[in-house]
Amino acid sequence: MGLPDGRDPVDPVPLAEIPPLVLSEVLRDVDLFVGVASVGNDPTWQDGGLEGRFVEYWTSYGFGELDQSAETRRALLERLVPRLAIADRCTLEGRFLQVEGALHMYRIHLGSGNILRSPNDRYLCIVPKSTVTDGNGTRQTGYLPFEGDRMLAVILSKAMLLAKDTEITDPTIVSQL
Repeated sequence: MGLPDGRDPVDPVPLAEIPPLVLSEVLRDVDLFVGVASVGNDPTWQDGGLEGRFVEYWTSYGFGELDQSAETRRALLERLVPRLAIADRCTLEGRFLQVEGALHMYRIHLGSGNILRSPNDRYLCIVPKSTVTDGNGTRQTGYLPFEGDRMLAVILSKAMLLAKDTEITDPTIVSQL
């Protein structure tokens, strides 16, 4: 069964014939897919996969140079960190928010939210919950003045957790400390 113009539905369509809104939405979907499907986004993939072939890629993605949104995040943190209750335990150093806990010094990458801990910059895997609910199953959200940047919320929550590292009770995290 063909299209009204006689073409087969699986024939390629010249780029110039694709409506701009359709093209924009398709490219947006592709960008979102690539952005979230990268192994660089997977905090459990620090081993680099089979035979460690991609450990360099994962490391450069998770701890490399900051993109523009991370640079903007850094600028916001410069103004925000001094106002936090944990300000005396935090400093911005290059691509990282450095947090001084009682057990270790931690460096949280401003692009990926990945954490390195002292000594020897050992990777610390803390995966945020995707949603928080109350006892009735109702989704709870706190007020954040920087809506739209989930990574900033992740970085701040990790910083607040790590600043009080002796109070952490999660066995998965405690085993890494």
